[in-house]
Amino acid sequence: MKVVLQNLTKIFPSRNKKSDEEVVAVNDFNFTIPDGKLVGLLGPSGCGKSTTLYMISGLQKPTAGKIFFGDDDVTELTTEKRGVGLVFQNYALYPHMTVKQNILFPLQNLKGADKLTKEEMQEKAYLAAKLVQIDGLMDRKPSELSGGQQQRVAIARALVKMPRVLLLDEPLSNLDARLRLQTREEIRRIQKATGITTVFVTHDQEEAMSISDIIVVMKLGVIQQIGAPQDVYDDPTNLFVAKFLGTPPINVFNGTVKGNKLYIGEDAVLDVPGVADQEVVVGIRPEGFILDENGPFHCHLRSVEVMGRDVSIVSENEASVNPIIRSIINADNKVDANAETVRYAIKPHKIFIFNKQTEERIHFEVK
Repeated sequence: MKVVLQNLTKIFPSRNKKSDEEVVAVNDFNFTIPDGKLVGLLGPSGCGKSTTLYMISGLQKPTAGKIFFGDDDVTELTTEKRGVGLVFQNYALYPHMTVKQNILFPLQNLKGADKLTKEEMQEKAYLAAKLVQIDGLMDRKPSELSGGQQQRVAIARALVKMPRVLLLDEPLSNLDARLRLQTREEIRRIQKATGITTVFVTHDQEEAMSISDIIVVMKLGVIQQIGAPQDVYDDPTNLFVAKFLGTPPINVFNGTVKGNKLYIGEDAVLDVPGVADQEVVVGIRPEGFILDENGPFHCHLRSVEVMGRDVSIVSENEASVNPIIRSIINADNKVDANAETVRYAIKPHKIFIFNKQTEERIHFEVK
């Protein structure tokens, strides 16, 4: 099911009694979610991602704009008439009901032509439970389940009606690290198996990048960039996107362009043909450093952390915006941990230049 969000806007009244200033949670959001894709809405707290999800679901009404499921305008429809499946952060399971009863609940509320027989409901419930691999837990209560199992029950309950659109609001945030990894892999498997168009809200960029077909990066209710996760990582449109994506995060420096060369401090680190002389902000991905004793960029070495296949070099530079610089290099490289300085060459496709005032990306030809 294709979902079209057209000029979607949500404005909340001011909570400050002394001020009439409204809060624009989502501002003129335009995006088409392709049929059968998993789309991650990604951004920090307060960016409007959950509000966007709630408008798609019908839990919140847009201040302006339209929502289409396929060719159907669903903007004014209630949640139950939209055919959506919702999974919340806190699971929202009924504690007095068994797993089977929780999964059956949405089917028991169907009326009219959609009403099912008891046998049909039982069959659908077991199919949904099998899909999320909890069919052996049907007689347990939620209190007898682990967090990951409870999350699977919530997903099964959302899937049991085979919704047109599946909506997941921070579904992994209450799980520990190991369960998060396992459950996000399960969500991807289930989405591929069902082919249901899915919208996944998270503030965790690693989650969004690992399972999404497309990510939408948001800031203060405004779309910053849309694209395949790797494309957005490799080609950020502005400094915010570059800083938000990546673990470890991108290293940020104050820089200068003079005579078609990019300087960080006194070091001319790269040729940037066609870029006008100006002060800039420079971003270098941790994997963008090449250990080179004759390299153009020098840093003051602080420590070397061996991580198995990789080595993390922690260093400092006067032009760095952050207290430390983290460089990830292959463990085959030998680093003198007692040296005072370390020198690098920079991979041209891993370094980005941004306008100092607007923070928009400045593109240059990579030779």
